Amino acid sequence: MEPNPVIIAATAKQTASLIFLHGLGDTGHGWASTIAAIRGPHVKVICPTAATIPVTLNAGFRMPSWFDLRTLDATAPEDEEGIMRATELIHGLISDEIKAGIPSNNILLGGFSQGGALALHASLTYPQRLAGVMSLSCWLPRHAHFPEAVKAPSDLAIFQAHGDCDPVVPFKWGQMTASFLKTFMNNVEFTTYQGLTHSSSEAELKDMRAFIEKTLGAKK
Repeated sequence: MEPNPVIIAATAKQTASLIFLHGLGDTGHGWASTIAAIRGPHVKVICPTAATIPVTLNAGFRMPSWFDLRTLDATAPEDEEGIMRATELIHGLISDEIKAGIPSNNILLGGFSQGGALALHASLTYPQRLAGVMSLSCWLPRHAHFPEAVKAPSDLAIFQAHGDCDPVVPFKWGQMTASFLKTFMNNVEFTTYQGLTHSSSEAELKDMRAFIEKTLGAKK
């Protein structure tokens, strides 16, 4: 069972929602205040926490994880079932926002590392138009199933960001993911941060703020 998400309400009339997914071993609290600080007053922030499961990559140690990570090797078999289950969970969070009156094109997905990977997968396989997706320091899970698995419009706004000194998710994975996405999606922006490791930075947050304003509007 997933714990309850961290929710930071809009400070003005809510017209948009931003769902942001944490990285491996983190919780919704890890990013909530950071994301809240860069969104407009009309945007509600939802930061879910993944269920705690044994993670193969970390010798079976239990931690919050969206799906099992078996190895950080681009050609290794993935936890397809776990990725699909997590994707359904995120699609459910989107549906909840739509039921509450927020149109799908005013809902932005984002995430860091494993969360960024899931955000990318969930946004590409979501059939209605979303505002866009911010995927930081990540890769595209189940990449062998794409572009066939795409249900999103081909002009979905994708903001991908990666530090060129990332020791965890190699920078070249980010580059390869962006190049691959550009073969079937036509609104992909890939930004490199020099000297950045597996984390975020002021420069990245500034670019994220600009992307949020561009996709969700500054103030509505």
